[in-house]
Amino acid sequence: MADLAKLSATETALAIRERRVSASEVMDAAISRIEAKNDKLNAFVFTAFEEARNAAKAADDAVARGDELGALHGVPTAMKDLFDFKPGWPSTLGGIPQLKNNIADMKCGFVESMEAAGAIFVGKTNSPAMGYRGTTDNAAFGPTSNPFDTTRNAGGSSGGSAAAVASGMLAVAEGTDGGGSIRIPAAWTNTVGYRASAGRTPLLVRPNAFANTLPYIFEGTITRTVEDAIVSLGVLQGAHPADPNCHNMVNDFSDAALRGIKGMKIGYSPNLDVFPVENEVSEVVADAVKVFEAAGAEVEEIKIGLTRDQRDYSDIWCRLFVPIMRHSFEAIKASGLDLLSEEHRHGLAPDLLDWVERVGPGYSADDLYRDLSVRSEVFDAYQATFAKYDLIVSPTVTAMPVKNTTDGNTKGPSEINGIEIDPLIGWCPTFLTNFTGHPSVSVPAGLGASGLPVGLHIAGRRQADGDVLAAAAVMERLRPWAAHYDRITL
Repeated sequence: MADLAKLSATETALAIRERRVSASEVMDAAISRIEAKNDKLNAFVFTAFEEARNAAKAADDAVARGDELGALHGVPTAMKDLFDFKPGWPSTLGGIPQLKNNIADMKCGFVESMEAAGAIFVGKTNSPAMGYRGTTDNAAFGPTSNPFDTTRNAGGSSGGSAAAVASGMLAVAEGTDGGGSIRIPAAWTNTVGYRASAGRTPLLVRPNAFANTLPYIFEGTITRTVEDAIVSLGVLQGAHPADPNCHNMVNDFSDAALRGIKGMKIGYSPNLDVFPVENEVSEVVADAVKVFEAAGAEVEEIKIGLTRDQRDYSDIWCRLFVPIMRHSFEAIKASGLDLLSEEHRHGLAPDLLDWVERVGPGYSADDLYRDLSVRSEVFDAYQATFAKYDLIVSPTVTAMPVKNTTDGNTKGPSEINGIEIDPLIGWCPTFLTNFTGHPSVSVPAGLGASGLPVGLHIAGRRQADGDVLAAAAVMERLRPWAAHYDRITL
């Protein structure tokens, strides 16, 4: 079981395909690890072990018959408890207590794609309500702890998935990303969080099929290896008839892990122009960037061209998400539950309620136009930078993992280096590429002086996912991070 825990998803699928291990043995081992570790981490909030064991038995039967097998055949995985669904499974939209008996009757696109590739879902992982913050905590389930220090948070909003992968419960799990929710917890847990180019992977949203562009929202994965990120992208990419924003962009990225970055021009931004960064983060990232020069790339410290106060940008992100949340609340209200009422609002974090009420139905078309105009400034700045550089590298987040609280409301820092920031998302400049749609990844940059992980963010030109993955693979080869997991003693 210890050996199985160290296998990547790709290695696990190969071992099952070659009959060196059965899918049932792999599943039993994963379930044992979840049962042993989840009490300390609170990564999973729902499990379906018998269903998973039955699916593993069916996977073994497929191998025995000689069926054509998918890229992740028999590999255990998990979905995030947010806007992701599987028939018969509960969906609390991020730990909203009043939704504990909300049972899904549909299957989300991520589950469709992963199951088509042979992956087997074992449960759902923890997330904050509506995914509206860069940490994972909520009123129903509480915080998800960081495997490297269980007094601290795993990050969010895909923190449950990141903790599950980092701790070895699983090799791959779902993350969704509307402002960095794949990459933020990856940075805090020494994992790989890949988020594709806009339009490459589908996201099924109703009643507004265009809601996943305001800002761009993605489904993706959190893994321990770049190879698994590449394989997962191959599984998820491609047009879906229910997503008008996804195009039939299907590329083979299997060579990205080996092709290198020699000759590339890389722009290194220590702070994305305007974001204060904790010293521990700055030191680790500055040292990690040296890897790219050693690999033959040309690295220059740059300015992106952002000119507004960092609070302006984070406030716009918070405002853009309010209409999405309000319409979700309206849909729930239509079914008989008013989550914004005095009777039920206690299930929502105070900061979320504050933003919903502050923006409210008074957020006009003119307000939206002004916010999208600033978003366009960010897009233009990135495009101008990518006219000169192949990649932009920077800190994934600007703060080290924060301590968990006991009130269901763990947040990020409210100030860094004496500068006030928004504690929900202001320390997560990841949201900038959700404004722009450029492919982005967080890879482990190293451990800080505290022994906690720091993430390096790599962004590339739109549709140049291969460049981003190639740079991530270079970092993994020259600064391998697998040994860092040995520090986890759960």
